[in-house]
Amino acid sequence: MFTTRRRAQTPGSEAARAPSGPGASAGTGASRPAAVAGRSGDVFEGIALQASGLGREAAEVNGVLEEIACGAAAQAQTLDGAMQTIATMVDSNRRIGDASRTGQQCLVEAHAAVAKVVAGFGETTDTLSQVTSSAREITQIALQTRLVAFNASVEAKRAGEAGRGFSVVAEAVKDLAARVEDASRQIMQTVSMLDARLTELSREIDDDAKREGSFRAALARSEAQAGEVVQAAVRNVRCCEEVLESVRRLAADSHASADAIAGTRRKAEKFLELSESLIELTVESGIQTEDTPLIEKVTDAAARVSRLFEEALDSGAITMADLFDENYVPVPGTNPQQYTTRFTALADRLLPQVQEPMLKCSPKASLCAAVDRNGYLPTHNTRYSRPQGPDPIWNAAHCRNRRMFNDRTGLAAGRSRRRFLLQTYRRDMGGGQFVYMKDLSAPILVRGRHWGGLRLAYQF
Repeated sequence: MFTTRRRAQTPGSEAARAPSGPGASAGTGASRPAAVAGRSGDVFEGIALQASGLGREAAEVNGVLEEIACGAAAQAQTLDGAMQTIATMVDSNRRIGDASRTGQQCLVEAHAAVAKVVAGFGETTDTLSQVTSSAREITQIALQTRLVAFNASVEAKRAGEAGRGFSVVAEAVKDLAARVEDASRQIMQTVSMLDARLTELSREIDDDAKREGSFRAALARSEAQAGEVVQAAVRNVRCCEEVLESVRRLAADSHASADAIAGTRRKAEKFLELSESLIELTVESGIQTEDTPLIEKVTDAAARVSRLFEEALDSGAITMADLFDENYVPVPGTNPQQYTTRFTALADRLLPQVQEPMLKCSPKASLCAAVDRNGYLPTHNTRYSRPQGPDPIWNAAHCRNRRMFNDRTGLAAGRSRRRFLLQTYRRDMGGGQFVYMKDLSAPILVRGRHWGGLRLAYQF
């Protein structure tokens, strides 16, 4: 996997290059350990350089996979939202179809009611005509009955005493016929008035025949349009259901892809951890690398922070409980969210005297800050501790104190108890620009208790 800057010599080639002669063995024996040591140093230096390059590549791969994983997860969430929207559309179209069917039925009933009213009007006219005809017949019968009664009365008078009873009956029939005739005349007068009114209404209906036809035509068109709405709603439901099924399959594939990418990213993180461990191993083995001077400075600075915290405890400036406070109180109106704890004010007083000088330990240094076990960063460098403004993007870049950095790198730095921890990551600078960083941290112990870690971030 690794290559060195110098190719190792084989025993044969070494023997071929060795001096010959009686005095050669003593000189060769004295120089060989130094030569071997020199070559070993070159090999280890090459390994250190390769490990550093591997760490950068691992950070790049992990950063790209993280970006892809975030995109895949966002796509899956978008598809889930699309499924919900389409399902809502299907439900809405079903309700539209149901409402349209109800409206169509109402129009059919209204159309039938109008037709029934028109038909009923004609039937009423016919009935009144029949009533008039019957009343005329009754009048004629009443007149004939009165005439018969009159003749019967005359015959009864001629009969004298024998026809007296018949005369009484004849008078009663005559009187009844008169009343029937009067009633028939009244019926005829009433019917005549109704007939006149109906004739007037009929004339008005005839005058409005075109409008009535237009109304009926409008009802018919409304029925047809309601039917078209029903059919369109049914088609929409079918179409939406097909689209919904397609989106469901796409969402399932997207979730599967997101899971696969997440799995690949976890493997990449293992690869990144392996490369970081390799860098640490080369340093721990005593090989001088470009990171060695910074490791010594960070471990010394972390020890200084430990002493400052312990001195604050000894002087009563803070209690152990307050120094290890994990009640992170949100600062109102901050975006990104900032927090305070019971040790934030003390950190603001003590940490700058250690953190600010560390920025000058290397031209590649970007930041130096202490974080607790949960990634909480109370006091940042002055350049990153500006008061927040209205722009959250500007705030995220310039107001990084009192923030929670509980990502992989931040949590590992705050929770590691090893002498030092060297991590690599890709830093997003905006506009599609990235820089590859090393995060070097050392634990901060206070009276034997792990408070957090001091982080130094610098470029490759």
